[in-house]
Amino acid sequence: MDIENLSLPELKSLQNDVAIAIADFEKRKRAEALAEVKAVAQAKGFSLDELLGTASTKSKRGPVPAKYADPANPDNTWSGRGRKPKWLVAQLDQGKSVEDFAL
Repeated sequence: MDIENLSLPELKSLQNDVAIAIADFEKRKRAEALAEVKAVAQAKGFSLDELLGTASTKSKRGPVPAKYADPANPDNTWSGRGRKPKWLVAQLDQGKSVEDFAL
């Protein structure tokens, strides 16, 4: 290919095509390498996540028990975490304290 005789738009198009081809090549090689590494790990009886320490070991937390309740409506409760609920904010604005609603 004689790039000396190409116009500017043709050169820019060629540059774009080359960038896309390079990105596709790298993506393909990365996928091949990952597949090889996974196969070796599996042959040894491990998953890749186990070997790399990226397996999710985070356990889900259960719901937190309520610490505060609205005397007017016992269904309105609050665990003490996060934003204060509207019913509690309204009571606090009237001069009551959080301890007044403790369970």
